[in-house]
Amino acid sequence: MSPLPRVLGPGLVLLSGLLLQTGCATIDPVAVAQAAERDDREIVVVLHGLGRSHKALRYLEERFEEAGYAVVRVGYRSVQTTPDEILAEAAMQIDACCARSPQTVHFVGHSLGGLVIRAYLQEHEVRSLGRVVLLGTPNQGSVLIDRYRDAWWLQLLGDTALALGTGEGSLPRSLGPPDYPVGVIAGRVDGDWNDDRLPGPDDGVVAVDSTRLEGMSDFVVIDTGHYGMRYDERVAGQAVAFLQTGAFLRAP
Repeated sequence: MSPLPRVLGPGLVLLSGLLLQTGCATIDPVAVAQAAERDDREIVVVLHGLGRSHKALRYLEERFEEAGYAVVRVGYRSVQTTPDEILAEAAMQIDACCARSPQTVHFVGHSLGGLVIRAYLQEHEVRSLGRVVLLGTPNQGSVLIDRYRDAWWLQLLGDTALALGTGEGSLPRSLGPPDYPVGVIAGRVDGDWNDDRLPGPDDGVVAVDSTRLEGMSDFVVIDTGHYGMRYDERVAGQAVAFLQTGAFLRAP
């Protein structure tokens, strides 16, 4: 995410990013399951972030397809919903298409989507589970949520947004360490324009340190913003590399 003028304030900065593409778009699980049965490629299940739709990761999906994977989109309503409602909506789709698939099933999630993946895998078994890539996911919770919890614009986003803080009982704090291979990609933007709200290196929304996860297999930081990483060629290349090998690419 490119730095936005301070005059907009934190509320409008986040809302401008989160609500530009707000959507629900639950996928038809029966249609997805039928399509999966006709395809013997390894599967990549992709989950979008807060305030987005199932179309938000289209660029990454194209890269996964080019790399030889079959892509399954999972859509869920995330504004004015609870984490339990999101998980139920996502789980219905994943269970129908992929949980019992004989093909290897990988997962890629952006931001909140990464937490949904972790929550799903904590409670559900995937027969042929492969690897997981988390993009800008606040695995340690978001200090922005802590700081602006009572702000009108955060209340507008609803219970799931409020559950993304760092406190006891938050969604990130409810999730245990993974028992499957996980690669974490963090974004980083230049400048100190956001330091008064989010100290230290960050992608404009999530701090780099917040993306770290106990038990992760690999970790890489890329100079890109939180929303822009969905269209970043370097992010796509690293995600494909981890899905293929279980490790990120290293500079020569």
